[in-house]
Amino acid sequence: MEFAGKTALVTGAGKGIGRNVARMLAERGASVVALSRSDDDLASLGAEIGSRGIAVDLSDAGATRRAAEAALPAELLVNCAGINILEPFLEMKDESFDLIQAVNLRATAIVSQVVARSLVAARRPGAIVNVSSLSSFLGFRDHAAYCASKGGMDGLTRVMATELGPHGIRVNAVNPGITLTDLARVAWEAPEKGGPMLARTPLGRFCETGDVAEVVCFLLSEKSAMLHGLALPVEGGFLVN
Repeated sequence: MEFAGKTALVTGAGKGIGRNVARMLAERGASVVALSRSDDDLASLGAEIGSRGIAVDLSDAGATRRAAEAALPAELLVNCAGINILEPFLEMKDESFDLIQAVNLRATAIVSQVVARSLVAARRPGAIVNVSSLSSFLGFRDHAAYCASKGGMDGLTRVMATELGPHGIRVNAVNPGITLTDLARVAWEAPEKGGPMLARTPLGRFCETGDVAEVVCFLLSEKSAMLHGLALPVEGGFLVN
């Protein structure tokens, strides 16, 4: 029960990695406040782990700030919400680019700012983990806006670490490779698509959501007390090749 007595705010908690993070944190003693667009997902998560849910469209800056403020106080924060729209760079739409930056990057900055301001004002330590992507390191075809958002998230993580560290707030990012959420499993387990990526992965498999959630929980815990400002790949050795 390493998180007993602490409150954790998790964005994108309705599905995938975020839901698994919320589940693990609750199992380990945290009180979880979950942000998601879907009321149904929040209701089912609440029934499962006893979390408090706040429905919000993270592409709306004002609504994002209000939702984050409603979630306070929280000592732990996981920014896991994210979207992607696959478009070749030459065909990328302005609207797509703006939406992806708003949800993946701007919402991370807003929610982190709200939580960090609260912790600093209360003179309390905390920990923040931003769920980035291997796409911040590599230029995947048709992922221009997504790669840009995740590269921005890593840069934001470093600045947050620099400025918030003196206040006792640790900030790190995790950078998963292909992760088999329910939707991703259908696409990436097809040999014609997943085969080349799997062949480049020394451990011979893709990430499960639990693999990433375990690393997130480690970075939130006191076991990682001297880890700060990292962008930590979780990808089975894909970058080695």
